[in-house]
Amino acid sequence: MTSTPRHVPVAIVGGGQAGLSVSYHLTQRGIDHLVFEKQTAAHTWSSQRWDTFCLVTPNWQCDLPGHPYDGPDPDGFMKKDEIVAYLQGFVAKANPPLREGVAVTRVTRAEDGVFSVRTSDGDYTADEIVVASGGYHTPIIPRMAEKLPGSITQICSNQYRNPAQLPEGEVLVVGSGQSGAQIAEDLHLAGRAVHLAVGDAPRCARFYRGRDVVTWLADMGYYAMTVDNHPLRDGVRDNTNHYVTGRDGGRDIDLRRFATEGMNLYGVLEDYDDGSLRFRDNLKRSLDGADRTYNSINAAIDTYIAENNVDAPVQAHYTPVWEPGEPVTSLALAGTGITAIIWCIGFTPDFRWLDVSVFNGAGSPKHKRGVTQEDGVSFIGLPWLNTWGSGRFGAVGRDAEFIAQVIQRRLGAERRALKFAV
Repeated sequence: MTSTPRHVPVAIVGGGQAGLSVSYHLTQRGIDHLVFEKQTAAHTWSSQRWDTFCLVTPNWQCDLPGHPYDGPDPDGFMKKDEIVAYLQGFVAKANPPLREGVAVTRVTRAEDGVFSVRTSDGDYTADEIVVASGGYHTPIIPRMAEKLPGSITQICSNQYRNPAQLPEGEVLVVGSGQSGAQIAEDLHLAGRAVHLAVGDAPRCARFYRGRDVVTWLADMGYYAMTVDNHPLRDGVRDNTNHYVTGRDGGRDIDLRRFATEGMNLYGVLEDYDDGSLRFRDNLKRSLDGADRTYNSINAAIDTYIAENNVDAPVQAHYTPVWEPGEPVTSLALAGTGITAIIWCIGFTPDFRWLDVSVFNGAGSPKHKRGVTQEDGVSFIGLPWLNTWGSGRFGAVGRDAEFIAQVIQRRLGAERRALKFAV
């Protein structure tokens, strides 16, 4: 005998900080819901980060609903264990109706408008679906990886923990975004010989003219800017994050300085063929572009200081400490001593379980501040969902409150319509 699926007004798929924030605001409104998490709440922070991982934004930006940072170092950068403890504290406060270890495998919409929610622990129905599973699901690994010798250890950034897990020898880090740059630094500081394939990621200063750059940008209103008001509009969602670090109290990451200390820098890794790694001739262009972004952010801060008569120490703009020589576009792998490769070139989303018409031709959700044209389907926790902080601890709570308000209005309208019909 087939059992009748349990009905819940709102099904939240994903138990990270985004889904838990929506749960918090729904609870505040007395709206019944369930949070489905296929592993454990906020598990990625403990299971998919390296040992020395820390925030790249100051602790004062951690402002989950009802759970602002209240520790002793608001201008510092929480380390991995502290982040996990912060999130565990949020879970304890919010006390969400959480179904851990339950994967949502399919969501479809029936003719009556109600959603069918298939899970690893039985079937449900729901009036509203909140997709809070994030956008970083499947590591990007190029097909060239299949051609590399079996003797080369290959892992992705979410599998990296520390230098000791890798075999002895030199390490190739592919990608210079936040993860790639920080992992390369971690290996470099541990004394490992590092090769870094550099992409087009921008960088920014950690501190400038006496303050953290994040603090300056907050005062300048950058973090309140919505995607609709950004010069790039929706295109900003495709931007690569600037590389910088909060490690040891915070500092710049300067790949040129690493080069002066022995790190080997190349352009984008394009292929492996005939025993050789093939690199694009773009290293100088990438380094110059990253520095232009670095100096342009500082120049914007200079303008803000001047226009607002802020008393701040003068600081010179960055001058390169190293320039690449003749480009290396081919490197015989056997002659390098490389025994491990860490792929740090991003992730792709996986929304195959969501069988509703909310995606564009590229497979990305179409939405306005997380609300799609498909009534009853919302997204939360994606980069630049509404502002820069939408995918971070800083603004995800505000996005969650907005989604909860939309859900409350829709559910209220449905109840009123049902009452009128009766």
